[in-house]
Amino acid sequence: MASDTTAAVPSPAPGGQEGTAPGRARAEERRSRRYRRDMRWSPYALIAPFFVFFAAFGLFPLLYTGWASLHQVELTSPNDMTWVGLRNFSRLLSDDFFWNALRNTVTIGVLSTVPQLLIALGIAHLLNYKLRGSMFFRVAVLTPYATSVAAATLVFVLLFGRDYGMVNWALGLVGFDHIDWQNGGWAPQFAVSTIVVWRWTGYNALIYLAAMQAVPADLYESAALDGASRWQQFRHVTIPALRPTILFTAVVSTIGATQLFGEPLLFNGSAGATGGSDHQFQTLGLYLYEQGWVNLHLGRASAIAWAMFLILLLIGAVNWLVSRKLRKGMMS
Repeated sequence: MASDTTAAVPSPAPGGQEGTAPGRARAEERRSRRYRRDMRWSPYALIAPFFVFFAAFGLFPLLYTGWASLHQVELTSPNDMTWVGLRNFSRLLSDDFFWNALRNTVTIGVLSTVPQLLIALGIAHLLNYKLRGSMFFRVAVLTPYATSVAAATLVFVLLFGRDYGMVNWALGLVGFDHIDWQNGGWAPQFAVSTIVVWRWTGYNALIYLAAMQAVPADLYESAALDGASRWQQFRHVTIPALRPTILFTAVVSTIGATQLFGEPLLFNGSAGATGGSDHQFQTLGLYLYEQGWVNLHLGRASAIAWAMFLILLLIGAVNWLVSRKLRKGMMS
């Protein structure tokens, strides 16, 4: 009688010869190719969403605005374009309202940027020391930055009210007459600047604080051993170490001042985009809005937008030259 026990015959591996040494080698080769493709193309896939959104909401509007600036086109019929070349730009050179908006932008920018950065530097210097509850103060100085532009501006409108504002009340206590902060000459520019200072000082203070904490403690110890006071340490150790950061915040604040829009628009709601009864605090952003969305001249508004873009490019070029000079000075 034949025995029922027979030697088990191994079944062929799926896919033919995968179980054999050549099959395993081919499988390893395929996995290696997939791994190399993954390592090569995965970074591009991960950053692709940024470039897709940038092309859709950044690059395309920029190019379309540049194309519209060379045409006479109204917002009511954006597809009806008439080629005018550089006429929209040449009109800006003789446009008194454009130059007025540019002067106001520069004035408000200086009134807001210089005090803002100086105050932020002082706050960061205080927070750099070991204080009780330092985390609370760091969060507190950042609170204005988290406040919406509309809410902050409306509060400052109440503070700068002509008849019942707290600022005029305080000025009256020391013998000054009431100031019309919304319809005066220089007063609206000063008031709008205070809103910008209030909102952005804490943000810049935290940037300075982070830069200060990166300064080696050995420098302060050496300065203290040489008999330097805290003020001398601040002048001769902290400030030189913060030069690149100060330059960065100055450039970013200047760019923000060039694009200033929400604060002057809401500061005098009755004036709207005109920036006061006599355009006394109309910025370039407000003038662009007035031309494009009030007067419906989309071609002129596009030319103003590109003029602002060229100004920002000029600011960027100055930043590059100054930073290059600073790097050379630090290396020498």
